[in-house]
Amino acid sequence: MAFEIPKITYTGKIKEVTLGKGPKAVTIGGETAYPFHLFEGAMPNPPRIAMEVYDTPPEEWPEAALEPFKEVVHDPVAWAKKCVQGYGAELIALQLVSTDPNGLNRPADEAAQTVKKVAGAVDVPVIVWGSGNTDKDADVLRKVAEACDGMNLVIGPVAEGNYKQVGAGAIGYKHTAIASSPIDINLAKQLNILLGNLGVPDGQIVVDPTTGGLGYGIEYTYSVMERDRMAALTQQDERLQFPILCNMAREVWKTKEAKIKAEEAPALGHAEKRGILMEAVTAVILLLAGADVLVMRHPEAIKLVRGMITDLIAK
Repeated sequence: MAFEIPKITYTGKIKEVTLGKGPKAVTIGGETAYPFHLFEGAMPNPPRIAMEVYDTPPEEWPEAALEPFKEVVHDPVAWAKKCVQGYGAELIALQLVSTDPNGLNRPADEAAQTVKKVAGAVDVPVIVWGSGNTDKDADVLRKVAEACDGMNLVIGPVAEGNYKQVGAGAIGYKHTAIASSPIDINLAKQLNILLGNLGVPDGQIVVDPTTGGLGYGIEYTYSVMERDRMAALTQQDERLQFPILCNMAREVWKTKEAKIKAEEAPALGHAEKRGILMEAVTAVILLLAGADVLVMRHPEAIKLVRGMITDLIAK
């Protein structure tokens, strides 16, 4: 008797969301089965990788992560162009770290102009990530949304404390909102409900469950994302049927294992290879949990993960 793979019957579907505009716009979501379970359902849109760009030269990046971009870190426009033209980036993730009130605290108007220049210089979708300060992000992302009217940016993180301001900007200026909640499926659902009640269309919402790097809480993130996909696909929970975005690179490269030099810890091996593999392994774990977009940093790690995606979706 021939062996038959046991199959799950799915009753839900992940909503499709289009990021960006023009010929290089990207559509994510649409899955009708668990991640890469192509023997059970469809995965019409493969996961995508966004490359990080900072709006100010990074101060705490390890040498291995900084090396590929060292000649462009003082110019976010040149940095974004290098990611697209040099490394084939499908999306750009512009991190507005300079707006942090506990750091440079640059004004919202300045950040909005930086975003407008970067978005105008590349032909791929642009993700705009604030400082993580709820009040400052409300002001910054509102100004960004207005300055880039109709460009369909992906703006976040949108939190419960600022969803009205940022959500209104997404509605009024036609951008996609990143609903960000702290590794909790109930909080994620609640924020999605709030954005929906505000009037943000389902086609303009993606979810950020927040994540840790490899060895720093990744298993908890995995379990929350797994529960999210179970509820969305097998329990028909419509307020969890959104694509998932993971802003993961910063979580990997800030760990001591990624930053410590080889001579300081010989047992850990080659510093650059170590960081690259940590980022790549973290990315693959998140893909298997259900991520639709990964924000990554090192070109070699991205190359490894692209190869893995290709292998997993090959028929």
